Amino acid sequence: MKDIASAIGVSAPALRELFRRDILRKAFISHPFFSDVLEAYKLDRKFGGFEEGTLIAKTVEGVEIVRGFPKIKRALTLYPTIKKHFKGDVAIEEKMNGYNVRIVKFGEKLYAITRGGFICPYTTEKVRLIFDKSFFKDHPNLMLCCEAVGEESPYVPSSIYGERLDFYVFDIRDKSTNEALSIKEKERICENYGFNMATIFDVVSSKIAHEVVRDVIEKIGKEGREGVVIKDVEMKEPPIKYTTSQANCSDLSYGFRYFGEYGKDFLFSRLIREGFQSWEFCESEENMYERALRIGKAILFSMVESIRNVKDRGKVYENMRLRFYDLEVFELFKEHVRRMGVSAKFSDPIQDEDGSYVVHYYKYMKSTTDIVKHILEGNLWS
Repeated sequence: MKDIASAIGVSAPALRELFRRDILRKAFISHPFFSDVLEAYKLDRKFGGFEEGTLIAKTVEGVEIVRGFPKIKRALTLYPTIKKHFKGDVAIEEKMNGYNVRIVKFGEKLYAITRGGFICPYTTEKVRLIFDKSFFKDHPNLMLCCEAVGEESPYVPSSIYGERLDFYVFDIRDKSTNEALSIKEKERICENYGFNMATIFDVVSSKIAHEVVRDVIEKIGKEGREGVVIKDVEMKEPPIKYTTSQANCSDLSYGFRYFGEYGKDFLFSRLIREGFQSWEFCESEENMYERALRIGKAILFSMVESIRNVKDRGKVYENMRLRFYDLEVFELFKEHVRRMGVSAKFSDPIQDEDGSYVVHYYKYMKSTTDIVKHILEGNLWS
């Protein structure tokens, strides 16, 4: 533990206090699958210049710090926000609908770290199957920041990007300083090593970027995609993000289906986004009506579905399909889910034609279930 304390610049008593306050928590499960990691802890909050989700790992090669991914602020209006925030050229990059993963190499193996700082066994298994270790041998100080997308996702399942879980690089950063490579350097590396990369729709002057972003948003919204991230081409200024109406409504549908688990801020913020976008896009009365209908459907249909589930089946679950290539990793993932505090059950694995195992993961939404049950029993809303 002395090595961990030294790495983040605190004394042993201060380190104990971080554990007591749940700011520092264990980030992995000791298992031969993670054989290069002896100890690993994550920051659950920003601390001492380190971002939330920062991983401190004692590996077979020494102590390593993998910085947490910086939070990206959101634009509610495109103009004048982009012009005010950036001075030169900007890249307009797709914001994909998945979960954030940092890929690093410890010892001889690759590891996938989720945004919260956990080393995820499910994601790590897929990373080791997809990524060549040569990049990390050539660039030991760098990490790949990827969006993990696909229908077989344990966190954000989406069929838009295909069935199997896949990874798209959106940043390449120094894992200990968090300094990002430029857009051109990222593109060069991804081409050289054959990495998938989040689509860059255009590179334009920040003075006209609001017009380009609006066109992109209207196009990809119709395709059911999430939005864009606007980035300084040299990556010296913090990026900003902007989402489509369809993505906002998808979030509202999810949030209202599991309304007991998601706070008012989650829901209210997405409604505010819709209002500003409708205004800035100068929508006709007909288009505003379509937007209102889309929002209303997202809210009402999903809530009624949850009420029916409780009435007919007694519980509300989120059902996800996962794929494992080793049943030992399946058992490890079940323990990982338990340690994350998630109440869940899993189907028995069924072997597919390629030798992999398909499993259904049922995430129990206790708060929503309890609220609906309480109301259906004739109790009053407090």
